[in-house]
Amino acid sequence: MKAVILAGGLGARLKPFTEIIPKPLLPIGEKSVMEIQIERLKKFGFDEIYLATNYKSQYIESFFGDGSRYGVKLFISQEKKPLGTAGPLLLLKEKFTEPFIVMNGDILSLIDFSKLYDFAAKQDSLLTISIKKEITPFDFGNIFFEGDRVTKIQEKPNITMYILAGIYVLKPEIFKFFPKDEYFGMDKLIMKMLNENSEVSKYEISEYWLDIGRLDDYEKAQEIYNEHFQENGNELQDSDN
Repeated sequence: MKAVILAGGLGARLKPFTEIIPKPLLPIGEKSVMEIQIERLKKFGFDEIYLATNYKSQYIESFFGDGSRYGVKLFISQEKKPLGTAGPLLLLKEKFTEPFIVMNGDILSLIDFSKLYDFAAKQDSLLTISIKKEITPFDFGNIFFEGDRVTKIQEKPNITMYILAGIYVLKPEIFKFFPKDEYFGMDKLIMKMLNENSEVSKYEISEYWLDIGRLDDYEKAQEIYNEHFQENGNELQDSDN
């Protein structure tokens, strides 16, 4: 099975670290972010992985090689100009004849990729997006009223939202929605499909998930590595031997 890791971002919010190395190569514990992602994908049967790159692409290619040491086949796709989070996939259009997974290069998750893939394959939609429930504490009381009369107070309510989790399953027919050689994000793709009444499916992630977009997220990733990913990495190594 095939997957794409989007690794073309500049990592501007993680400077100064990303001034030296690209974000996917930032170390988390004993491994880089992308090494953890590749090992997770490999565990669930994804053995042909495309790395969609731009910024410091040569670093990524030199680091990973052909993927043989991870037990997968790795291929580098380099965009010549920034194409967003969906645009780079058009460069790989001819590689896909079956559904394939796409994930952002700054996501760490214990998601079961095979369950996500099987779910998406059964849907009529060309795109399945993963979502994650996020609960954020609110520091103020919420006041309800009618005219000048207060009717209710809700003390420091939690704000619950379902966010786009940066992991997708696409079917090859989806490329009809892609503009050629243009900056095109996944958000634009979703909106375009919805505007054209094309169905989009959702899959809720119940497992651990972290977006390493900012410095505090990177610090958190270091803290949770031993709990969530070191053990999985050892399991992967044991199962491969």
